Amino acid sequence: MHFHFVFSAAEILWTLTFAAELVLLVVLLGRERAHRFPWFTANIAVMALLLLASKLLFDRIAVVTAKTIFLAISGVAVVVGLLVVIELARRAFAGASARAWVIGALVLLVIAGTVLALWGPWPAWSTFAGHSRIAIMRDLQMFDDKGSILYALLDIELAVAILLFGRRFHGGWRCHPQMIAIGLSTAAMAQLAVRIVWQLIATHTTVHSHAQYDRFMALRERMYHGENVVLLCAIVWWIAWLWLDERGTPPAAQESEPEVHDSATPAQN
Repeated sequence: MHFHFVFSAAEILWTLTFAAELVLLVVLLGRERAHRFPWFTANIAVMALLLLASKLLFDRIAVVTAKTIFLAISGVAVVVGLLVVIELARRAFAGASARAWVIGALVLLVIAGTVLALWGPWPAWSTFAGHSRIAIMRDLQMFDDKGSILYALLDIELAVAILLFGRRFHGGWRCHPQMIAIGLSTAAMAQLAVRIVWQLIATHTTVHSHAQYDRFMALRERMYHGENVVLLCAIVWWIAWLWLDERGTPPAAQESEPEVHDSATPAQN
């Protein structure tokens, strides 16, 4: 018996990822985590918006218009992602002194900035000039590309810092900032791994036929599918851990429950 699947792997991954992001938003709002991690909540909402835009805009409106909208939303996602790094660092290292904060932030930025500066070719400064739509799209794409790399590097560095030094402050094992950072760093490592592998393939491979080009495009699609699977696993990880209360934290119902005194019991002198 042969089964015929109507949906492709990309459509299945899109549906599962979008549904998981909606469930995560429900958990963040329903379990009252959104007020503690507002930028992380906004980040998940922007990610869901990006998925929805990719589904609704492409092949439905003009390609240039759709790509401009998509790049603009991606730029917002980069800015929000950087704010998530600051938010998690503040939560995980709430007990750190101002001096430790400054030193730690400078170390992370120097490492990430150095890697970003050495990563891939940078276009000439003259390419950023111009006010045409094509020039604006080129600038947005550069900002999204380099910004996402910086965001991913900072995610990985922050997760390592929380794992190494979090217990000295307020980022101990199984706390929500640590669990969020672990998920972000895992997705970031998958993203950077796909970028590195594909860049090596594109640099050291020469295409001689259309069939060979199709094979490389199919390989690229499978690599992006793998990256999306890792992201989906990270979202499920966040759903599970953010649903649970942190270790040592009483349930909200117990915190809000008033203490009941029996008025019928006579006061003892």
